[in-house]
Amino acid sequence: MKGIILAGGSGTRLYPITKGTSKQLLSIYDKPMIYYPLSVLMLSGIKDILIISNPDNLPNFKKLFNDGSGLGLKITYKEQKNPDGIAQAFVIGKDFINNDDICLVLGDNIFYGKGFTGLLNSAKSNLKINKATVFGYNVNNPSDFGIANFDSNKNLINIEEKPKSPMSNTAVVGLYFYPNNVIKIANKIKPSKRGEFEISSVNQYYLDSKNLKIEILGRGFTWLDTGTHDSLLEASNFIKTVEKHSGYKIACLEEIAFKMKFINLKKLKKLTKPFGDSSYGKYLKSIINENQ
Repeated sequence: MKGIILAGGSGTRLYPITKGTSKQLLSIYDKPMIYYPLSVLMLSGIKDILIISNPDNLPNFKKLFNDGSGLGLKITYKEQKNPDGIAQAFVIGKDFINNDDICLVLGDNIFYGKGFTGLLNSAKSNLKINKATVFGYNVNNPSDFGIANFDSNKNLINIEEKPKSPMSNTAVVGLYFYPNNVIKIANKIKPSKRGEFEISSVNQYYLDSKNLKIEILGRGFTWLDTGTHDSLLEASNFIKTVEKHSGYKIACLEEIAFKMKFINLKKLKKLTKPFGDSSYGKYLKSIINENQ
C-alpha cells in the first residue's frame, strides 16, 4: 500500500503569510504542518509516499525530507501545476500508485484521538474486500465542506460538496483509503460547476456501487482543518496544550519511525543529534533513554 500527501494550492486564504512559502510548511506549534498528515501515513504502516505540490514549493519539501530514507521511508515528489481539485492527485500519481491501493491525506489536516490507529487499520482491512473508506467529523460550518448525508436508518446516501443548504453537519475530512481502481475512476470524472475534479465525485462512485464505508470520528477525537488564520492559531494552541499536559509529542516523525520499526535505535540517535538541546531534541533523547 502507498500514500499520497496533497500539499498544493496557493494558500490565498492565509495571505500574506503564505506569499513566500507553502501553507503546509507553516508552523503548527513546534513542527511544520506537513508533519501531521505524514504521521498519519506512517501510523498506517505506509512507507512509500508521494508528496504533490506546486513547482515553487516542491524544492522546500525536498529540503525538509530529502528521499525520506532518514525516517525509513521512500518519499518521491510530483508537481501539481494548477490546483484543479483533490481527485486530480490520482491522475498525477497514476505511475506512483501503479498496482497498489492508496491512502490520500490532505496536507493541512490534523487528526488526534485515542484509538485512531485502530480506525486506520480498519480502513486498510476494508481494502482487502475492495471497499473504500472515508472519515466523518461533525462541524459547525457544514457549508464549507463536503457533507455526508444519511437516511433515517443512518445509512450514507450521498456526499454533497459545500452545500448551500446542508442536510447534516458531518463533514467528510481529508483522509481517504481507496482500492487501486480509484485511478480509473478519477480519470473518468468531469469537472464540477466550480471547475474542479471533486473528491466527492469519486466517493459517490464507490457509494453507488456499495463499496464505500464511512468511519465517524466521534467524541474523543479532534480534527482540524488549518486553512484560516484562526484555525492555524487554534491548531497550535491545541497541540501545545495536549503536549504540555500529556508529556508526549504529537506527530513526532522520528519517534513514530522508531515505534513502527522503520528505523532502529542507532538510526534514531543519529537523527536526534541535529536537534541539539531544543525541546524537540530533548524529547527524542528521552525516547532514546527509555529504550537503551
